[in-house]
Amino acid sequence: MAKRPLSLYRSAGLAAAVVFAAVGVCFFLVPDRILGLFNQLSGPLGFAAAPAAPSPFYVALAAAYMFVVTMLALNMYRRPDNPLYASILAQAKFASSALSLILFFSAGRFLILLVNGLVDGFIGLAAAWLAGWGGRKDA
Repeated sequence: MAKRPLSLYRSAGLAAAVVFAAVGVCFFLVPDRILGLFNQLSGPLGFAAAPAAPSPFYVALAAAYMFVVTMLALNMYRRPDNPLYASILAQAKFASSALSLILFFSAGRFLILLVNGLVDGFIGLAAAWLAGWGGRKDA
């Protein structure tokens, strides 16, 4: 962890954990409202409305994913000497981003997919930077 200031790494981990936990709770408790919000914004922005009813199966998967990324970010805060947590978080966010963008272009141009693809891609880049992917010789 020599390349990145410890306080930045820990602060980013804690902030991400709080945000991921809040989003996970929203995905679990009010998934229809989240989708409804994006669908309200979709029409005026020229996007199709996404199917309106998320199934309990997908709600469970989304909440579980948010739990996992919350724990990865929390461990970045708790164990800043181990860049593995940020590295795995980056991979998870890149996978989410790529899948969202693939689905955006292949299954329907839904605003929620585009936003998730862009946001998770940015988070993946930030986590990769924090993990030291850009500056480590052993990466």
